[in-house]
Amino acid sequence: MSQPGFWDEPERAQTIAQKKKLCFQVVDPIDRLSKLVEDGRVLVELGEDDPKGVEADLADTERQIHEGLDTLEFQLMLGAEHDPMNAIVTLQPGAGGVDASDFAEMMLRMYIKWASQHDYEVEETDFQKAEEAGIKNATIVIRGPYAYGRLKAEQGVHRLVRISPFDGQGRRQTSFASVEVVPELDDSIDVEIRKEDLKVDTFRASGAGGQHVNKTESAIRITHIPSGIVVACQAERSQHKNRDSAMRTLKSKLYQLELAKREAELAKFYGDRGSISWGNQIRSYVLQPYQMCKDLRTEYETSDVHGVLDGDLDPFIEAYLKKRKDEHRS
Repeated sequence: MSQPGFWDEPERAQTIAQKKKLCFQVVDPIDRLSKLVEDGRVLVELGEDDPKGVEADLADTERQIHEGLDTLEFQLMLGAEHDPMNAIVTLQPGAGGVDASDFAEMMLRMYIKWASQHDYEVEETDFQKAEEAGIKNATIVIRGPYAYGRLKAEQGVHRLVRISPFDGQGRRQTSFASVEVVPELDDSIDVEIRKEDLKVDTFRASGAGGQHVNKTESAIRITHIPSGIVVACQAERSQHKNRDSAMRTLKSKLYQLELAKREAELAKFYGDRGSISWGNQIRSYVLQPYQMCKDLRTEYETSDVHGVLDGDLDPFIEAYLKKRKDEHRS
């Protein structure tokens, strides 16, 4: 990267910069931990002459070493083939009417805030507003090291229990939304897609977008007929760019589907997900009559539901990855 002319080829330069970022995520925690261990050794030597004088510093160094080991342990859980990749996240409301549409938009906000906390970039590729409130569906791409490795824990149906703001009688309502997470594949992975298997529709992009975006059919919807997978993109003003983005998403979903078939885990991604309703949820967010967010796969729970909805997802993600790691060991 320090060579003259490195940035003359922007695409190649960005690829290398991304690889450097991934390497840094692995090397930096080890370097910091090694330095802490060396600092601890120095403090132990100093403590031979003055034990009380180094007691507080030694305790603090020990705490930081344990935190560093936890970081490395978490990093080891992100060792699957596609874990370092960006994540394509699709949200869709299920049973629950207007509350479900609103819940899907709440979750969209939750993932955007989580991404911001990790300095990840977020690109909205598809967003369809519901008629009364919330969204019909939305797709975002979260870009950053190990975005997919972390967010794959969020795949599934989520359930919300609250006093509905859309119910004039103030009754408690239960609503559902689904989250689909696939890795954004790079050009090194080839997925064959036949033109005759595609149905391509164009439409006008919705929402605010200036003079151009709402007056021309720049948005793209692609249906893969054999699998029934539908992807859409309306983020760009150019129909060509929207098509490229939609095809990348379709390629990622088809590749993930094929991997699931090979591993006999198709049900985990599509078949076993079932309807977006009772009996299929992986996590519950209860706001009334008490406050509790509980993951039904790991039994991890917290009473800070608002914190979770503001993006505090890491404890749930870590609990899921640890459970998966333990299952693989056994």
